[in-house]
Amino acid sequence: MMIKHMLALASLLLGCLAVTGAEASADEEIRQPAARGDHIESLLRQMTLEEKVGQLTQAAGGRSKNLNSKLTAEELDRVRAGRVGSYLHVAGAEPLRELQRVAVEESRLKIPLLFAMDVVHGYRTIFPVPLAITASWDPEQWETTARISAREAASSGLHWTFAPMVDITRDPRWGRVVEGSGEDPYLGSIMAAAQVRGYQGEDLAAADTVMAATKHFGAYGAPTGGRDYGSADISERSLHETYLPPFHAAMTAGTGSYMTAFNDIAGRPTTANADLVNGTLRSKWGFDGMIVSDWNAIAELMNHGIATTRSEAGALAISAGVDMDMMSLVYADDLPAAVASNPVLLQHLDNAVRNVLKAKQKLGLFDDPFIYHDTAKEAAMLRAQDHIDAARRVAVRSIVMLKNDNAILPLAGTKKRIAVIGSLATDRQSQLGSWRARGDKAEVISLLDGIKAGAGKGAVVNHAAGIDADNPDALKGAVALANDSDIVILVTGEDYDLSGEARSRSDISLPRDQQRLADAILAVDKPVIVALAGGRPLAVPGLAEKADAILMTWFLGNQAGPALADVIFGKAAPGGKLPISFPRATGQVPYSYGEYPSGRPADPDPAKDTNRYSDLPITPLYPFGHGLSYGDIELSNLELGSPTMDGSTPIEISATLTNNGKLAGDETVQLYLRDRHSTIAQPQKILRGFRRLSLKPQEKKTVSFTPTSDQLAFFGPDGKWRSEAGMFDVMVGSSAETIVLTGAFELTETVESKVPASAIATGVTVQ
Repeated sequence: MMIKHMLALASLLLGCLAVTGAEASADEEIRQPAARGDHIESLLRQMTLEEKVGQLTQAAGGRSKNLNSKLTAEELDRVRAGRVGSYLHVAGAEPLRELQRVAVEESRLKIPLLFAMDVVHGYRTIFPVPLAITASWDPEQWETTARISAREAASSGLHWTFAPMVDITRDPRWGRVVEGSGEDPYLGSIMAAAQVRGYQGEDLAAADTVMAATKHFGAYGAPTGGRDYGSADISERSLHETYLPPFHAAMTAGTGSYMTAFNDIAGRPTTANADLVNGTLRSKWGFDGMIVSDWNAIAELMNHGIATTRSEAGALAISAGVDMDMMSLVYADDLPAAVASNPVLLQHLDNAVRNVLKAKQKLGLFDDPFIYHDTAKEAAMLRAQDHIDAARRVAVRSIVMLKNDNAILPLAGTKKRIAVIGSLATDRQSQLGSWRARGDKAEVISLLDGIKAGAGKGAVVNHAAGIDADNPDALKGAVALANDSDIVILVTGEDYDLSGEARSRSDISLPRDQQRLADAILAVDKPVIVALAGGRPLAVPGLAEKADAILMTWFLGNQAGPALADVIFGKAAPGGKLPISFPRATGQVPYSYGEYPSGRPADPDPAKDTNRYSDLPITPLYPFGHGLSYGDIELSNLELGSPTMDGSTPIEISATLTNNGKLAGDETVQLYLRDRHSTIAQPQKILRGFRRLSLKPQEKKTVSFTPTSDQLAFFGPDGKWRSEAGMFDVMVGSSAETIVLTGAFELTETVESKVPASAIATGVTVQ
């Protein structure tokens, strides 16, 4: 131990000697424009070991509900000493300006700080939760959400958001399904790229952009049993074909940073997985930006059992390629000892510092560290009217109509007595979702208030909670109101606290009190429209059987009420589609439309021995891609540009949509493909294109997809992406189960690729 301490002291002395004689000219050199090619290297040469690990340290400036609360005098001294590189849980143009001033005027090297927050689906203007926005099947909605979120966050002094969350999951028991894009890697890739473009804009140094941190790199969405933070025991093929493509798509879109996952893959925690982080992400893919750990994840390597001390945990993480330590303070307190005992780590340490400084340089912070601190701009930007209007549009497009028997919706021009039943109808807090940044529930328009405002003259809207711990007769009152009304809107589902981080559930049916309420109201002899709230797919076979209509409303943000009213009363047509299947029972998960068929493919006949449960149909309650609309839209006229496809020329696949109805409606055309025969079993179908379209009555449109041979590839046992020559089935429909048009083409040559197939966007045109 004495030798280790002596080595540590020697290392610190060497760091100090590197600065000796340079301090007199340091200010002049540091203040040169950031465009100088040697600027970062110059800083690196001047830094002590303590200042280096300081740049790699992210500390909390407050708590998630009490921002800036930890910015004490002692904390400012840490900034002056260069012992902090970034803060999270901070916000506000003015307070962060002062914090930045201390860093760039009172610290020795005057390196600016990075300010960060989880701005996931809105900063002050709150949009629908991520799973809901993905349900729009419209990447423009995600880009709009991220762009407005970036403008508001940047105006409040923030440079960096811990988003997008692009984890693919096929097990809705996992609470964080609410934060992602569902079960499909292609859909997830398209939405990941859209978010990165929105957050970062065209110029990351612009004052209205923030750096994206695509998370959680690895396979965080595949924990065993859906239990958060759990091990992902998956194959290399699943990792590369299903879970990694959205991360690659985000890189192609230019993401400035990544966050590693808490969990392990087959016993290898991502935070210490050099093969995955330095190997795949950096070497094979070519990512040259910054990588941050998740909260306390470096210290938790000891809980995983792969490190015995904090110093060892720090050495593993820095060697794997993790540049910044979020909140564990392992790099700050324990990495110097590891470097002293193993000088090889110094190269990893310097590379990490370079990556952090490059991120600050790309954000323009060396040129103008105060560009994000305009208080007048902040006041004008937060909840600007165009932001509120956009929140309403995105919310409308996120609603999924699961059922609409006898075209009971829309309730256009109704003058009837409407009963709105359920405590969730007035729950403003839940509409903010599990991440709400600086969202305020007082600024949420509840579902009830939206319905009241949208019902129109002559309609009478009354409300009963139906569930009230202080009123044992609440359920009776709700039933009485339903009996006394012409139509019932039942608002049921989960509240916000049942989904999100550390909110995994073993049973994803309706919560007990909500089920009791639903049973009572559905027993009333009145038409019932269900507004189903929640952050995950729910197993609701009773609602599916008995309700007249079901709208999956998720958590819709500030404009939840007006958006729901727009759909119910026909001001806008619903057009969302499910980004993840809804099971018939919890025991049916995990489930995906893209499973392998097996040697005995599932058959609806239970008398046959096939790949199925004996007590459930072989299909989900509502499949991936499902969603209804108004109008009567027909898919027809599948055309292939050629019966064959070579390795260099895309094939054109087109179909026609016609609205034969009397109302305008939306439809999302979905293109699925399947390699008919392969050396390795292939999924039953894979999504390879989609486009959401709005059609007026009697309007007709033709949509054309142009997939390439690289998009037909699978990840082979040799670690290569390969599209094998042979026949490919073409399936076009309105969901993974509702395939209307079929065809086939032949790939005439085998092609190798280096890019995950699902990360490649298909060309789409509309006539």
